[in-house]
Amino acid sequence: MEANLRLLAAYAAVARASSFTAAAAEMHVSQSSLSRAVAELERLLGAQLLERDTRNVQLTAAGVETLRVAEQIVSAHRSGMKELERYLLGESGVVAVATLPSVAAVLLPQVISDFRRRRPMVALRIMDGLEQVVLGRVLSGDADFAISTVGAASEQLEHRPLIRDRFHAVLPEHHPLTAQEHVTWEELAREPFLAVGPESSVRRLTDAAFAQAGASVTLAAEAGSVATVGGLVAAGLGVSAMPALVLPLIGSGSPLVYRPLADPVVDRRLDVVVRARRTLPLATGAFLDLLDSFRRELRDLPLGVSWNRD
Repeated sequence: MEANLRLLAAYAAVARASSFTAAAAEMHVSQSSLSRAVAELERLLGAQLLERDTRNVQLTAAGVETLRVAEQIVSAHRSGMKELERYLLGESGVVAVATLPSVAAVLLPQVISDFRRRRPMVALRIMDGLEQVVLGRVLSGDADFAISTVGAASEQLEHRPLIRDRFHAVLPEHHPLTAQEHVTWEELAREPFLAVGPESSVRRLTDAAFAQAGASVTLAAEAGSVATVGGLVAAGLGVSAMPALVLPLIGSGSPLVYRPLADPVVDRRLDVVVRARRTLPLATGAFLDLLDSFRRELRDLPLGVSWNRD
C-alpha cells in the first residue's frame, strides 16, 4: 500500500468534518478533487472508508482505523517539517566545538550563556582536549569548528584570529622572583622547571621561548595536566610557565604567584579553526558571529588575555 501524504491528509480532513464541502473549504480545494483523493485512497487500501448519501458522510470501521493512522502520519509529518524549518533557520540543532580545556572553562561560558538566551533550542557540544586532538575533530567532521593554538599549516584548515594569551611565570608563594614585577625567561631557566607533557601546545611554546632567550632549562619534572603542574609548583618543587587563560585552572586554592614573562614576551595565539570549504550549519554560523561580536566589542577578558584584532 503506497498511499501518499496528500491522500491521507485529504481523507483525514473529510473524515474529521464528516463533509466534503466543509473539508474542501478548509483545505482550499474543490470538492471534486477531494472526492477523487478519497476514492483513490480507498482503491489503494482495498477497503471502503466512507458511506455517503446526499447529506451525510459516515465512517466505516475501516474508515475509523484509517483516520487514526492518517492523523498520526499527518501530525508526524507536520511536526517533522516544523523541526526541519527551525533547524534550517538556525533555531535548533547542535553546535559542536572542539577546544582546549582553558578555552572551554574560561572563555566560552559567557559566550554560551549569551547564545543560549538568543537561541534556547540550540544545544552546545564541547569536546576539550589537546591541540592535535582538537584539530583532528575538525578534520574528521566531529566538530563544526575548533578554538585552538596555531599548529602546523594545513590546506585543509582555515584560521580566524581570536585572542592572544600572554605567558606568565608560575611561582610558589614566597619565592624570591615574586618580588619582581616581571620575570625573564632566563631567570626562570635558573630554577627547577616543572613542565607539561611534550604533546601539549604549552610545552611547544615554552620550549621555543627558552630557546629564543638562549636559556638552558633544568627540567625537574613533567606532568600530563596543567593542574598537576600547579600542584607541584605550590608544593615548592619548582617553577613553571603558563598562558594567562590557563591560570584560573591551576590556582584555585593553591598558594601560587604569577608574574608576566619578558625577554621575550610570548603570546599564545588562539584561533577559530574551520575545515576549508565546509558549509557550516546556520546555528554554528550564528554562534561564530556572536563570538566575533565579542571580539569586535572588546568584551572583558582575564588579565593577560586580549582579543586579536588582526
